[in-house]
Amino acid sequence: MSSVVRQYPPGFRPRRGLNWVIIGLLYASYYMCRYNFRWATPGMVEEFGFSKFQITGILSAWALAYGTGQLVNGLLTDRIGGKPAMLIGAVGTIVINLIYGFSSFVGTFATFSLIWLMNGYLQSWGAPGMIKINAAWFNRTERGTFAGIFGFMIQLGQVAINNLAPVILAGFTVGVWVVAQGDWRWLFRIPPLITAVVAVLFVIFVKQTPEEAGYRGVVEHDGEPGDENVTVSLRESFVTIFTHPLVWFYAVAYACTGAVRNSSDQLAILYFVEQLKLNMDAKPAAVFWTMNLMPVVAVLASFGAGVVSDKVFHGRRSPVAMGLYFLETCVILVAAGVIMSGAVGPTPAGIFIGCMFLVLISFTANSTHSIVGAAAPMDIGGRKMAGFASGVIDSFQYYGTAIALPLTGWLIDRHGWGAWYPMMAGFGAIGGFAMLAVMRKQKRMVAAAHARGAAR
Repeated sequence: MSSVVRQYPPGFRPRRGLNWVIIGLLYASYYMCRYNFRWATPGMVEEFGFSKFQITGILSAWALAYGTGQLVNGLLTDRIGGKPAMLIGAVGTIVINLIYGFSSFVGTFATFSLIWLMNGYLQSWGAPGMIKINAAWFNRTERGTFAGIFGFMIQLGQVAINNLAPVILAGFTVGVWVVAQGDWRWLFRIPPLITAVVAVLFVIFVKQTPEEAGYRGVVEHDGEPGDENVTVSLRESFVTIFTHPLVWFYAVAYACTGAVRNSSDQLAILYFVEQLKLNMDAKPAAVFWTMNLMPVVAVLASFGAGVVSDKVFHGRRSPVAMGLYFLETCVILVAAGVIMSGAVGPTPAGIFIGCMFLVLISFTANSTHSIVGAAAPMDIGGRKMAGFASGVIDSFQYYGTAIALPLTGWLIDRHGWGAWYPMMAGFGAIGGFAMLAVMRKQKRMVAAAHARGAAR
């Protein structure tokens, strides 16, 4: 089967590009208002004496709310449309981050957990809305490549906060506006202002479908020719996606992606401070390069995995994802062995090795993140039900996170950072076997379809 080069009418690609850039920027700004937390953790630990178990508990509350919100809001997104869903998420993200930045002076674990839990639920409107809009704008054999671009936009949000956060924590003065050095609360006050600006552009320029932008019959409708609707009843979406033969295998695999990805991402700053003994006030070069290399390699992996699944495997995601999960497991096991040997620590070589493994894990975890979390839901749900398909699969990423992070924090408190990587390795292996199950199920589905065709 050869790849088909599609011919689009004049103006379609630039219009789709404008749509996608603004959608991507809005979703990237969500990430700025999510990964700001990890930069705040050393300040919170110093100010309130929180343990790793408590920090990971706050993250777990966020993950549980986000995962449950994906289920509920993914279903609602198929009913109301992707654009309203993303706007609800944007407004909620702005409000809750500002509340965190101005109201978190009480300093109790319950206060932080409750506010961040609310941020998790409100941000969960974003992914189903974004994936639903783009399911209408991209054909099936383009969706893996789109997933790579999706990964790029996520990492753009990470890169932005990775470079903005040190500036905020270093302190600055603009006229009468003073941001004190080390005041981590400003990490929750400035990024949501960026979200607000992009949300205005989103309202003005983004269209939910090519038809709304004047391009009819350009993108395949997932077996529904002539039907330009992108909304569907709650019952139809729920029944169709919940009974789909592949969705739960993808969900289990994505739980493993979440366990590894969010653990390595969210605990990295504490790891630098406590294991590598780096002084964050000095803006160490190792932190700067690592935190920017992690999203860069994630972009390359995400885009590469998407293109390979489109061009080499003709829209099949499971073979690529399976290989990446098993590769991830091998990388983490090697890293665990090196850490246990004592080679990682506050020496030039130890810091280099510790940072290198974080970059390698980011490469493998984020490549599965894009094709399993973005491309597969569009394949399963199409333009009508991609929102709920995304909600079901993506919810498990955060249920996996909610289970893994507190357990990881508890183990680190008791056994040190040597317990971190072995925890992640087990999840990588489970993800690989889940994708193997998808491949076997897909083969049986194809055989059954051929048999039905022959019977006719």
